[in-house]
Amino acid sequence: MEKEQFKQIQSGLPSDPGIYQYFDEKGNLLYVGKAKNIKKRVSSYFLATQHSQKTVELVQKIKDIQFTLVDSEHDAFILENELIKNYQPKYNINLKDDKTYPYIVIKKEAFPRVFISRRKVKDGSTYIGPFTNSLAVRELMEHIKQTIPLRTCTLPLNKKNIALGKFKVCLEYHIGNCLGPCQGLQTEAAYDASIVQVDFLLKGNIKPVMQALKTKMTQEAADLAFEKADLTRRKIEELENYQTKSVVYIKQQYPIDVFSIAYEQDQAYISYLMVQEGRIIQTHILPLSVPLEETKETILAFAIHYFRNNLQSNAKEIIVPFELEDVLPGVKYTLPKQGDKEQLLLLSQKNADYAIKEWLQKQKLLAVNKTEESTVENPILEELKTLLHLKNTPVHIECFDNSNIQGAYPVSAMVCFKNGTPSKGDYRKFNIKSVVGINDFASMKETVYRRYHSVLEKKQALPQLIIIDGGKGQLNAALEALSSLGIEHQVTTIGLAKNLEELFFVGDAQSIKLNWNSSAHKLVRNIRDEVHRFGIQFHRSQRSKGALENSLDEIAGIGPKTKDLLLVYFKSVQKIKEAKLELLSEIIGAKKANILQQAFTKTTD
Repeated sequence: MEKEQFKQIQSGLPSDPGIYQYFDEKGNLLYVGKAKNIKKRVSSYFLATQHSQKTVELVQKIKDIQFTLVDSEHDAFILENELIKNYQPKYNINLKDDKTYPYIVIKKEAFPRVFISRRKVKDGSTYIGPFTNSLAVRELMEHIKQTIPLRTCTLPLNKKNIALGKFKVCLEYHIGNCLGPCQGLQTEAAYDASIVQVDFLLKGNIKPVMQALKTKMTQEAADLAFEKADLTRRKIEELENYQTKSVVYIKQQYPIDVFSIAYEQDQAYISYLMVQEGRIIQTHILPLSVPLEETKETILAFAIHYFRNNLQSNAKEIIVPFELEDVLPGVKYTLPKQGDKEQLLLLSQKNADYAIKEWLQKQKLLAVNKTEESTVENPILEELKTLLHLKNTPVHIECFDNSNIQGAYPVSAMVCFKNGTPSKGDYRKFNIKSVVGINDFASMKETVYRRYHSVLEKKQALPQLIIIDGGKGQLNAALEALSSLGIEHQVTTIGLAKNLEELFFVGDAQSIKLNWNSSAHKLVRNIRDEVHRFGIQFHRSQRSKGALENSLDEIAGIGPKTKDLLLVYFKSVQKIKEAKLELLSEIIGAKKANILQQAFTKTTD
């Protein structure tokens, strides 16, 4: 929708709270948003001057705008979430959480069974959960089995069947896992008391269960039923062991939810901790794809609603890392600065940061894989790989060359080719620092060492192929540098004979002669010509700089700072000679400008 089209409908938009929906020309829902003021919020999409590319793309696709008014911001928040969940618009935050989580079910029946299910059916049964850790759920069920005797059979245990004696106890009864309600050995009231204990245990409230077992053990001991008392004691120990596995973080015993967020590029991860009875009983990481610019506050508020709804949390306190505008009514939002609650928030944030770090590493890996896949379709690189008997396709090639004139101004240059084309942002220039006089071998060794010492230090990617423009002496020098860094076996390094244009490996008696008209040879020539051009260009600039410095050194009254100013501005001796007195005066002052011009006039005479 164009700006002028929007202005025609702008006056018809309400200034009330509600939700707005954007549709494309086919009637597909593109985006759902909420706002305190619909008119103001929608106008920002069409009249603001700066937007990201994705927002610009969205605005161009909008052909229709619809809105729904609500009584409060909270109602708008709920309606927005429901529409996003049901229609999953392309430009809204996208939940990547498509798993089905297990529930623990207390079946609605006589003598209720307790079991794990991933399906939630509206049959009147009690569903506790969902739980985000399947292993933890099974461990919890094992503790229930060890401490609270319940039936596991599917027999229809109604009063009539039990009275008629239709069933007999099974092995579970004889090993103490069931108290035999099928034969009337356990009353329904006693069984329901056990179910109450299960409910306590599932909700993290262990104290009533422990107290009931201790009372039972005391009574059994008083009745001289020492074997039963010992069995109950072991159940108490089992519960104590279970309790010690859950770390107690806070003294408060009421339910608390803890949320934090890590957000990079268009990806967010929300970390959630469910705390009950002072212990973390559930943890979860929620990945969110964020197509448009959304604030951390908006994303976190969206995730809080999702978790509270789907994990059925009714905690009256939520710990968050920053203030939120969209809050749930009747819930306290806490931004802790110290103490146990701060430690909970730090733990949650640690998990979110780790998740986003893993995601970033995967993105880098995918990018590398994508690059490698694309080179498979590059026949030139595949040809070069075959001719040089390389293990990997040379996606990343770096080539080195020295340049000097009778030992003066020695420099080296490195050019980089990726996927067969120049990557000029990766080119590098080197002033030789440790070599005196003409010594191409030592210069090459210094250059290669400095280059890959820097690569390793910055944890950058090594090339698959290094080309040394020069003879076997330069190649050996380069390999010495790579060996001193411990990477000689991680890259393939070859020499390129300058005159014959042959490639060779260290120790090979015969060089590799590429077909003159082959694509691989043309690529190698292109790389060689590029490193020559880049190296000569750099050498010329250094010569000009040196000539300028040498000529200025002979002029009394022109010091180092003046030379630096001239060097930065003019770049060469010829340009400084051609400069007008007025320009020189602006740069170095009238007095020094006159000295400089008189000195050059004498030289030309």
